[in-house]
Amino acid sequence: MSASSMRAVVQHGFGGSDVLRVEEVPRPEPLPTEVLVRVHAAGVNPVDWKTRAGSGMAGVLGEPPFTLGWDVSGVVEETGFGVTTLKPGDEVYGMPWFPRAAGGYAEYVTAPARQFARKPAGIGHAEAAAAPLAALTAWQVLVDTAGVRPGQRVLIHAAAGGVGHFAVQFARHLGAHVIGTASGGRHDWLTGLGADELIDYTAVRFEDEVKDIDVVVDLVGDGLDRTSTRSLNVLRPGGLLVAVPSGVSPELLTAAGSRGLRASAFLVEPDGHALTRIARLIEAGEVRVDVEEVFALEQAAQAHTRGEAGRTRGKLVLSVTT
Repeated sequence: MSASSMRAVVQHGFGGSDVLRVEEVPRPEPLPTEVLVRVHAAGVNPVDWKTRAGSGMAGVLGEPPFTLGWDVSGVVEETGFGVTTLKPGDEVYGMPWFPRAAGGYAEYVTAPARQFARKPAGIGHAEAAAAPLAALTAWQVLVDTAGVRPGQRVLIHAAAGGVGHFAVQFARHLGAHVIGTASGGRHDWLTGLGADELIDYTAVRFEDEVKDIDVVVDLVGDGLDRTSTRSLNVLRPGGLLVAVPSGVSPELLTAAGSRGLRASAFLVEPDGHALTRIARLIEAGEVRVDVEEVFALEQAAQAHTRGEAGRTRGKLVLSVTT
């Protein structure tokens, strides 16, 4: 492999995980204000396998071939003209370009320097790569969209997942009373992350167990047992439902409005400043990153199969460069 090429996971069509293949492709070059990052690890997210199959961000990326992946952690290899915030050798992490293609399942990526932040000290690249998309989603939902305040009651669906385990910790950091839905086997772990109450969704209906909620963070959506619509039943007047994976249908918006409630869709954005704040929380020990399993780049298909099976605790990661 020459200095102008790199390994990357490429798919030439939509389909199952078997469409993911490692190939040699041209190495990108940074434009002005961009950095070239040598990727040490790349996070694997539900949007990745949804896009691979033809949904998710497939409408943004267009027809294959393309390389998936938005979560990366690595080292700055080169800087383009005008970059003053980073220099070669800096360890960084980020979620570049989302929802446009970033090509994170590869040995190198290029993106605007300000879409990255310095990697949290004290954790490895695998943990850092697990954070950006999930942590930014949780942060932007709770801080920017909901404006969670101390003493508010926050219900987080799928609290044990990638976004969910960050949402529990950020809500606790913001001073909220944190309630999560998760299978019973995850309860002790989530209590350790800061959850005040937990509901085993496999045993009871959450709307029978909780009420007077200020903010519902729905990471499940109406596609599974009408979770978003049912969540309206637990909100107090003026409460907010943030529906992350499936958005807010006109019917859901009408139902919320008729009850004096609010409902908001959400899509995460690159945000280097927020990643810097999140890094400080990780460094201070206030937030933990949970990685359930690390796969080699050549095992991207296995990682997708593992993720699609569900029940992942925290995140899955690809090891790209050792």
